Amino acid sequence: MSLAAALPAPAGDLRRQLARAERRRQLRAFALTLPLLVFLLATFLVPIAALLKRAVENPEVANALPRTVAALEGWNRQDTPPAEAYAAVLKDLAALPDSADAGALARRLNSDIPGARSLVMGAYRALPLDGSDTPAGAKAKLVELDPRWGESPYWQAIAKNGSRWTADYLLASLDLRRDATGAVERMPEDQRVYGRILARTFGISAVVTLWCLVLGYPLAYWLSILPARQANVLMILVLVPFWTSILVRVAAWIVLLQSGGLVNGALQTVGIIDQPLQLLFNRVGVVIAMVHILLPFMILPLYSVMKSVPPTYLRAAVSLGSPPLIAFFRVYVPQTYPGIGAGALLVFILSIGYYVTPALLGGADDQMLSYYVARYTNVDVNWGMAAALGALLLAATLVLYGVYRRVVKAELSLG
Repeated sequence: MSLAAALPAPAGDLRRQLARAERRRQLRAFALTLPLLVFLLATFLVPIAALLKRAVENPEVANALPRTVAALEGWNRQDTPPAEAYAAVLKDLAALPDSADAGALARRLNSDIPGARSLVMGAYRALPLDGSDTPAGAKAKLVELDPRWGESPYWQAIAKNGSRWTADYLLASLDLRRDATGAVERMPEDQRVYGRILARTFGISAVVTLWCLVLGYPLAYWLSILPARQANVLMILVLVPFWTSILVRVAAWIVLLQSGGLVNGALQTVGIIDQPLQLLFNRVGVVIAMVHILLPFMILPLYSVMKSVPPTYLRAAVSLGSPPLIAFFRVYVPQTYPGIGAGALLVFILSIGYYVTPALLGGADDQMLSYYVARYTNVDVNWGMAAALGALLLAATLVLYGVYRRVVKAELSLG
Protein backbone atom coordinates (compact mmCIF):
# COMPACT_ATOMS: atom_id res chain seq x y z
CA MET A 1 0.00 0.00 0.00
CA SER A 2 1.38 3.45 -0.96
CA LEU A 3 1.92 6.24 1.51
CA ALA A 4 -0.61 8.51 -0.25
CA ALA A 5 -3.28 5.74 0.08
CA ALA A 6 -2.38 5.21 3.72
CA LEU A 7 -2.82 8.91 4.57
CA PRO A 8 -6.29 10.00 5.57
CA ALA A 9 -8.21 12.25 3.18
CA PRO A 10 -7.50 15.51 5.01
CA ALA A 11 -3.77 14.78 5.00
CA GLY A 12 -3.82 14.07 1.26
CA ASP A 13 -5.63 17.33 0.57
CA LEU A 14 -3.07 19.23 2.64
CA ARG A 15 -0.30 17.62 0.66
CA ARG A 16 -1.84 18.73 -2.65
CA GLN A 17 -2.40 22.23 -1.31
CA LEU A 18 1.23 22.47 -0.25
CA ALA A 19 2.36 21.27 -3.67
CA ARG A 20 0.17 23.86 -5.41
CA ALA A 21 1.47 26.60 -3.10
CA GLU A 22 5.05 25.59 -3.89
CA ARG A 23 4.35 25.69 -7.63
CA ARG A 24 2.77 29.14 -7.32
CA ARG A 25 5.82 30.35 -5.37
CA GLN A 26 8.16 29.04 -8.06
CA LEU A 27 6.06 30.65 -10.81
CA ARG A 28 6.11 33.99 -9.01
CA ALA A 29 9.87 33.77 -8.59
CA PHE A 30 10.27 32.90 -12.27
CA ALA A 31 7.97 35.78 -13.28
CA LEU A 32 10.09 38.19 -11.24
CA THR A 33 13.30 37.00 -12.91
CA LEU A 34 11.76 36.76 -16.41
CA PRO A 35 12.47 40.42 -17.38
CA LEU A 36 16.12 39.99 -16.44
CA LEU A 37 16.35 36.74 -18.39
CA VAL A 38 14.78 38.37 -21.45
CA PHE A 39 17.15 41.33 -21.13
CA LEU A 40 20.19 39.05 -20.92
CA LEU A 41 18.94 37.01 -23.86
CA ALA A 42 18.38 40.09 -26.03
CA THR A 43 21.56 41.99 -25.12
CA PHE A 44 24.08 39.23 -24.41
CA LEU A 45 23.26 35.78 -25.73
CA VAL A 46 21.69 36.80 -29.05
CA PRO A 47 24.60 39.12 -30.04
CA ILE A 48 27.11 36.40 -29.15
CA ALA A 49 25.18 33.87 -31.23
CA ALA A 50 25.06 36.34 -34.13
CA LEU A 51 28.80 36.94 -33.76
CA LEU A 52 29.61 33.23 -33.91
CA LYS A 53 27.23 32.74 -36.83
CA ARG A 54 28.77 35.60 -38.82
CA ALA A 55 32.26 34.23 -38.19
CA VAL A 56 31.45 31.14 -40.27
CA GLU A 57 28.89 32.63 -42.66
CA ASN A 58 29.92 33.21 -46.26
CA PRO A 59 26.81 34.25 -48.21
CA GLU A 60 28.18 36.73 -50.75
CA VAL A 61 29.38 34.35 -53.48
CA ALA A 62 26.64 31.76 -52.90
CA ASN A 63 23.91 34.42 -53.19
CA ALA A 64 25.38 36.35 -56.10
CA LEU A 65 26.75 33.53 -58.28
CA PRO A 66 24.58 30.42 -57.80
CA ARG A 67 24.80 29.31 -61.46
CA THR A 68 28.55 29.84 -61.52
CA VAL A 69 29.08 27.80 -58.35
CA ALA A 70 27.00 24.97 -59.83
CA ALA A 71 29.01 25.09 -63.08
CA LEU A 72 32.29 24.85 -61.15
CA GLU A 73 31.31 21.83 -59.03
CA GLY A 74 33.10 19.30 -61.22
CA TRP A 75 36.09 21.52 -61.99
CA ASN A 76 39.52 20.24 -60.89
CA ARG A 77 40.59 23.80 -59.86
CA GLN A 78 43.81 23.49 -61.83
CA ASP A 79 43.04 24.25 -65.47
CA THR A 80 40.83 27.03 -66.76
CA PRO A 81 37.15 26.32 -66.00
CA PRO A 82 34.72 25.08 -68.65
CA ALA A 83 33.06 27.57 -70.99
CA GLU A 84 29.72 26.97 -69.19
CA ALA A 85 31.16 28.73 -66.15
CA TYR A 86 31.78 31.89 -68.22
CA ALA A 87 28.21 31.88 -69.45
CA ALA A 88 26.97 31.28 -65.90
CA VAL A 89 28.92 34.18 -64.41
CA LEU A 90 27.49 36.57 -67.02
CA LYS A 91 23.93 35.39 -66.23
CA ASP A 92 24.55 35.73 -62.48
CA LEU A 93 25.99 39.22 -62.79
CA ALA A 94 23.12 40.31 -65.01
CA ALA A 95 20.62 38.97 -62.45
CA LEU A 96 22.03 41.03 -59.57
CA PRO A 97 19.46 43.57 -58.32
CA ASP A 98 21.85 46.53 -58.13
CA SER A 99 25.49 47.54 -57.92
CA ALA A 100 25.54 47.15 -54.12
CA ASP A 101 25.25 43.37 -54.51
CA ALA A 102 28.02 43.38 -57.09
CA GLY A 103 30.16 45.47 -54.73
CA ALA A 104 29.63 43.01 -51.86
CA LEU A 105 30.63 40.13 -54.16
CA ALA A 106 33.68 42.02 -55.41
CA ARG A 107 34.85 42.87 -51.86
CA ARG A 108 34.50 39.26 -50.74
CA LEU A 109 36.52 37.89 -53.65
CA ASN A 110 39.09 40.68 -53.35
CA SER A 111 39.80 39.61 -49.76
CA ASP A 112 40.94 36.26 -51.16
CA ILE A 113 42.79 37.47 -54.26
CA PRO A 114 43.79 41.09 -54.90
CA GLY A 115 42.42 42.49 -58.12
CA ALA A 116 39.13 40.59 -58.02
CA ARG A 117 37.21 43.75 -57.18
CA SER A 118 38.12 45.55 -60.41
CA LEU A 119 37.64 42.32 -62.35
CA VAL A 120 34.07 41.75 -61.12
CA MET A 121 32.99 45.38 -61.24
CA GLY A 122 34.44 45.80 -64.74
CA ALA A 123 32.40 42.88 -66.02
CA TYR A 124 29.27 44.08 -64.22
CA ARG A 125 29.48 47.57 -65.69
CA ALA A 126 30.13 46.22 -69.20
CA LEU A 127 26.91 44.19 -69.30
CA PRO A 128 25.33 43.26 -71.60
CA LEU A 129 28.08 41.84 -73.80
CA ASP A 130 27.19 41.29 -77.45
CA GLY A 131 27.97 37.85 -78.78
CA SER A 132 27.91 36.13 -75.38
CA ASP A 133 24.81 34.04 -76.00
CA THR A 134 26.78 30.79 -76.23
CA PRO A 135 29.27 29.45 -73.64
CA ALA A 136 32.15 29.82 -76.08
CA GLY A 137 31.08 33.34 -76.95
CA ALA A 138 30.75 34.27 -73.26
CA LYS A 139 34.27 33.01 -72.60
CA ALA A 140 35.72 34.90 -75.55
CA LYS A 141 33.97 38.14 -74.60
CA LEU A 142 35.02 38.00 -70.93
CA VAL A 143 38.66 37.25 -71.78
CA GLU A 144 38.60 40.03 -74.35
CA LEU A 145 37.16 42.41 -71.76
CA ASP A 146 39.81 41.49 -69.18
CA PRO A 147 42.48 38.83 -69.81
CA ARG A 148 42.45 37.93 -66.11
CA TRP A 149 39.20 36.03 -66.68
CA GLY A 150 41.38 33.42 -68.38
CA GLU A 151 43.50 32.93 -65.23
CA SER A 152 42.55 30.12 -62.88
CA PRO A 153 43.30 31.85 -59.49
CA TYR A 154 40.24 34.11 -59.81
CA TRP A 155 38.02 31.14 -60.60
CA GLN A 156 39.59 29.22 -57.72
CA ALA A 157 38.50 32.03 -55.38
CA ILE A 158 34.93 31.74 -56.67
CA ALA A 159 34.89 27.95 -56.31
CA LYS A 160 36.45 28.05 -52.83
CA ASN A 161 33.86 30.51 -51.57
CA GLY A 162 30.87 28.88 -53.20
CA SER A 163 29.67 27.34 -49.94
CA ARG A 164 27.41 29.41 -47.67
CA TRP A 165 29.45 28.36 -44.63
CA THR A 166 33.21 28.58 -44.35
CA ALA A 167 36.02 28.31 -41.82
CA ASP A 168 38.21 30.76 -43.75
CA TYR A 169 37.69 33.67 -41.37
CA LEU A 170 38.49 31.61 -38.29
CA LEU A 171 41.51 30.08 -40.04
CA ALA A 172 42.75 33.54 -41.04
CA SER A 173 42.49 34.73 -37.43
CA LEU A 174 44.91 31.91 -36.56
CA ASP A 175 47.27 32.69 -39.49
CA LEU A 176 46.00 29.69 -41.44
CA ARG A 177 44.30 29.44 -44.81
CA ARG A 178 42.98 26.99 -47.38
CA ASP A 179 44.86 26.52 -50.62
CA ALA A 180 43.24 26.20 -54.04
CA THR A 181 42.38 22.54 -53.39
CA GLY A 182 40.87 23.21 -49.95
CA ALA A 183 43.74 21.89 -47.81
CA VAL A 184 44.61 23.89 -44.67
CA GLU A 185 48.09 25.41 -44.60
CA ARG A 186 49.99 28.14 -42.76
CA MET A 187 50.08 31.57 -44.31
CA PRO A 188 53.35 32.88 -45.75
CA GLU A 189 55.69 34.44 -43.23
CA ASP A 190 55.01 37.99 -44.37
CA GLN A 191 51.24 37.49 -43.94
CA ARG A 192 51.24 36.01 -40.43
CA VAL A 193 50.00 39.01 -38.49
CA TYR A 194 47.27 37.87 -36.12
CA GLY A 195 49.50 35.60 -34.08
CA ARG A 196 51.76 38.55 -33.30
CA ILE A 197 48.77 40.79 -32.61
CA LEU A 198 47.27 38.22 -30.23
CA ALA A 199 50.62 37.80 -28.46
CA ARG A 200 50.89 41.60 -28.20
CA THR A 201 47.37 41.80 -26.77
CA PHE A 202 48.14 39.16 -24.16
CA GLY A 203 51.50 40.76 -23.36
CA ILE A 204 50.06 44.24 -22.77
CA SER A 205 47.20 42.77 -20.73
CA ALA A 206 49.64 40.76 -18.59
CA VAL A 207 51.79 43.83 -17.90
CA VAL A 208 48.72 45.91 -17.00
CA THR A 209 47.45 43.13 -14.72
CA LEU A 210 50.81 42.83 -12.97
CA TRP A 211 51.06 46.58 -12.36
CA CYS A 212 47.48 46.70 -11.09
CA LEU A 213 48.33 43.92 -8.63
CA VAL A 214 51.57 45.58 -7.50
CA LEU A 215 49.83 48.92 -6.95
CA GLY A 216 46.46 47.63 -5.81
CA TYR A 217 47.52 45.04 -3.21
CA PRO A 218 49.17 47.48 -0.76
CA LEU A 219 46.34 49.98 -1.20
CA ALA A 220 43.65 47.34 -0.63
CA TYR A 221 45.52 46.11 2.48
CA TRP A 222 45.76 49.64 3.82
CA LEU A 223 42.04 50.21 3.25
CA SER A 224 41.20 46.93 4.98
CA ILE A 225 43.01 47.87 8.22
CA LEU A 226 41.79 51.48 8.41
CA PRO A 227 38.78 52.49 10.52
CA ALA A 228 35.49 52.28 8.65
CA ARG A 229 35.00 56.06 8.25
CA GLN A 230 38.46 56.67 6.79
CA ALA A 231 38.25 53.57 4.60
CA ASN A 232 34.93 54.76 3.15
CA VAL A 233 36.35 58.18 2.28
CA LEU A 234 39.38 56.67 0.56
CA MET A 235 37.21 54.10 -1.20
CA ILE A 236 35.27 56.97 -2.77
CA LEU A 237 38.55 58.26 -4.21
CA VAL A 238 39.29 54.78 -5.57
CA LEU A 239 35.88 54.69 -7.26
CA VAL A 240 36.18 58.15 -8.86
CA PRO A 241 37.40 56.65 -12.20
CA PHE A 242 34.07 54.77 -12.45
CA TRP A 243 32.26 58.11 -12.57
CA THR A 244 34.37 59.59 -15.35
CA SER A 245 34.20 58.77 -19.05
CA ILE A 246 37.08 56.76 -20.48
CA LEU A 247 37.52 59.35 -23.23
CA VAL A 248 37.87 62.09 -20.62
CA ARG A 249 40.47 60.11 -18.70
CA VAL A 250 42.43 59.30 -21.85
CA ALA A 251 42.35 62.97 -22.88
CA ALA A 252 43.62 63.91 -19.42
CA TRP A 253 46.52 61.48 -19.78
CA ILE A 254 47.37 63.00 -23.17
CA VAL A 255 47.69 66.37 -21.44
CA LEU A 256 49.73 64.91 -18.58
CA LEU A 257 52.11 62.77 -20.64
CA GLN A 258 52.93 65.05 -23.57
CA SER A 259 56.43 66.50 -23.90
CA GLY A 260 55.41 69.76 -22.23
CA GLY A 261 52.96 68.12 -19.85
CA LEU A 262 52.87 67.97 -16.09
CA VAL A 263 54.72 64.67 -15.77
CA ASN A 264 57.74 65.72 -17.85
CA GLY A 265 57.66 69.18 -16.28
CA ALA A 266 57.74 67.75 -12.76
CA LEU A 267 60.58 65.34 -13.59
CA GLN A 268 62.63 68.13 -15.14
CA THR A 269 61.96 70.44 -12.21
CA VAL A 270 63.17 67.83 -9.74
CA GLY A 271 66.22 67.19 -11.90
CA ILE A 272 65.57 63.53 -12.67
CA ILE A 273 65.66 64.11 -16.44
CA ASP A 274 67.23 66.74 -18.70
CA GLN A 275 65.09 66.16 -21.79
CA PRO A 276 61.36 65.35 -21.93
CA LEU A 277 60.59 61.65 -22.07
CA GLN A 278 58.54 60.21 -24.93
CA LEU A 279 55.50 59.00 -23.00
CA LEU A 280 52.85 59.34 -25.70
CA PHE A 281 52.10 57.15 -28.72
CA ASN A 282 54.08 54.23 -27.34
CA ARG A 283 53.64 51.28 -24.98
CA VAL A 284 54.45 53.33 -21.87
CA GLY A 285 51.50 55.68 -22.28
CA VAL A 286 49.13 52.79 -23.05
CA VAL A 287 50.15 50.87 -19.92
CA ILE A 288 49.97 53.92 -17.65
CA ALA A 289 46.47 54.88 -18.79
CA MET A 290 45.13 51.32 -18.71
CA VAL A 291 46.52 50.74 -15.21
CA HIS A 292 44.85 53.93 -14.01
CA ILE A 293 41.51 52.93 -15.52
CA LEU A 294 41.55 49.29 -14.39
CA LEU A 295 43.09 49.68 -10.94
CA PRO A 296 39.70 49.77 -9.14
CA PHE A 297 38.81 46.39 -10.65
CA MET A 298 41.82 44.95 -8.82
CA ILE A 299 41.32 46.81 -5.55
CA LEU A 300 37.67 45.92 -4.99
CA PRO A 301 38.03 42.07 -5.06
CA LEU A 302 41.17 42.30 -2.93
CA TYR A 303 39.49 44.59 -0.41
CA SER A 304 36.44 42.33 -0.07
CA VAL A 305 38.63 39.29 0.62
CA MET A 306 41.02 41.12 2.96
CA LYS A 307 38.14 42.37 5.11
CA SER A 308 37.18 38.77 5.77
CA VAL A 309 40.68 37.70 6.89
CA PRO A 310 40.88 37.79 10.73
CA PRO A 311 43.80 40.03 11.83
CA THR A 312 44.42 37.69 14.75
CA TYR A 313 46.11 35.18 12.43
CA LEU A 314 48.90 37.58 11.60
CA ARG A 315 49.33 38.65 15.22
CA ALA A 316 49.42 35.02 16.31
CA ALA A 317 52.18 34.23 13.83
CA VAL A 318 54.23 37.19 15.05
CA SER A 319 53.68 36.24 18.69
CA LEU A 320 54.98 32.75 17.94
CA GLY A 321 58.30 34.19 16.79
CA SER A 322 57.84 34.72 13.06
CA PRO A 323 59.29 37.98 11.66
CA PRO A 324 56.46 40.32 10.60
CA LEU A 325 57.39 40.31 6.90
CA ILE A 326 57.66 36.52 6.73
CA ALA A 327 54.42 36.16 8.67
CA PHE A 328 52.70 38.50 6.22
CA PHE A 329 53.77 36.53 3.14
CA ARG A 330 53.31 33.06 4.65
CA VAL A 331 50.16 33.58 6.70
CA TYR A 332 48.26 36.57 5.36
CA VAL A 333 48.95 36.55 1.61
CA PRO A 334 47.83 32.91 1.02
CA GLN A 335 44.44 33.77 2.51
CA THR A 336 44.00 36.52 -0.11
CA TYR A 337 44.65 34.25 -3.10
CA PRO A 338 40.93 34.21 -4.08
CA GLY A 339 40.95 38.02 -4.25
CA ILE A 340 44.21 38.02 -6.22
CA GLY A 341 42.82 35.48 -8.68
CA ALA A 342 39.48 37.25 -9.11
CA GLY A 343 41.07 40.69 -9.50
CA ALA A 344 43.74 39.47 -11.92
CA LEU A 345 41.18 37.59 -14.01
CA LEU A 346 38.85 40.59 -14.12
CA VAL A 347 41.59 43.05 -15.08
CA PHE A 348 43.12 40.71 -17.67
CA ILE A 349 39.79 39.97 -19.36
CA LEU A 350 38.92 43.67 -19.49
CA SER A 351 42.39 44.48 -20.83
CA ILE A 352 42.34 42.11 -23.79
CA GLY A 353 39.23 43.83 -25.13
CA TYR A 354 40.53 47.42 -24.83
CA TYR A 355 40.31 49.61 -27.91
CA VAL A 356 40.03 53.34 -27.13
CA THR A 357 43.09 53.72 -24.91
CA PRO A 358 45.63 52.00 -27.22
CA ALA A 359 44.09 53.72 -30.26
CA LEU A 360 44.56 57.21 -28.76
CA LEU A 361 47.73 56.76 -26.72
CA GLY A 362 49.60 54.01 -28.58
CA GLY A 363 51.58 53.79 -31.76
CA ALA A 364 51.24 51.43 -34.69
CA ASP A 365 52.95 48.61 -32.76
CA ASP A 366 50.76 49.06 -29.67
CA GLN A 367 47.34 48.32 -31.14
CA MET A 368 45.53 45.36 -29.66
CA LEU A 369 43.21 42.84 -31.29
CA SER A 370 40.08 44.93 -30.67
CA TYR A 371 41.54 47.71 -32.85
CA TYR A 372 41.48 45.38 -35.84
CA VAL A 373 37.95 44.25 -35.01
CA ALA A 374 36.89 47.90 -35.21
CA ARG A 375 38.88 48.42 -38.41
CA TYR A 376 37.29 45.46 -40.19
CA THR A 377 33.87 46.65 -39.02
CA ASN A 378 34.09 50.37 -39.82
CA VAL A 379 36.76 50.73 -42.51
CA ASP A 380 37.13 47.49 -44.47
CA VAL A 381 33.48 46.43 -43.97
CA ASN A 382 34.61 42.81 -43.58
CA TRP A 383 32.08 41.54 -41.07
CA GLY A 384 33.25 37.96 -41.26
CA MET A 385 36.82 38.79 -40.29
CA ALA A 386 35.66 41.14 -37.52
CA ALA A 387 33.38 38.42 -36.13
CA ALA A 388 36.18 35.83 -36.31
CA LEU A 389 38.55 38.05 -34.32
CA GLY A 390 35.77 38.75 -31.83
CA ALA A 391 35.17 35.01 -31.50
CA LEU A 392 38.91 34.58 -30.85
CA LEU A 393 38.71 37.07 -27.98
CA LEU A 394 35.62 35.32 -26.64
CA ALA A 395 37.38 31.94 -26.76
CA ALA A 396 40.41 33.37 -24.94
CA THR A 397 38.12 34.78 -22.24
CA LEU A 398 36.33 31.46 -21.77
CA VAL A 399 39.63 29.58 -21.59
CA LEU A 400 40.97 31.98 -18.96
CA TYR A 401 37.78 31.65 -16.92
CA GLY A 402 37.95 27.86 -17.17
CA VAL A 403 41.57 27.84 -15.99
CA TYR A 404 40.66 30.12 -13.09
CA ARG A 405 37.77 27.86 -12.03
CA ARG A 406 40.00 24.80 -12.09
CA VAL A 407 42.68 26.52 -10.04
CA VAL A 408 40.14 27.71 -7.47
CA LYS A 409 38.57 24.25 -7.28
CA ALA A 410 41.99 22.66 -6.78
CA GLU A 411 42.81 25.12 -3.99
CA LEU A 412 39.48 24.43 -2.28
CA SER A 413 40.02 20.69 -2.48
CA LEU A 414 43.50 21.02 -1.00
CA GLY A 415 42.18 23.33 1.70
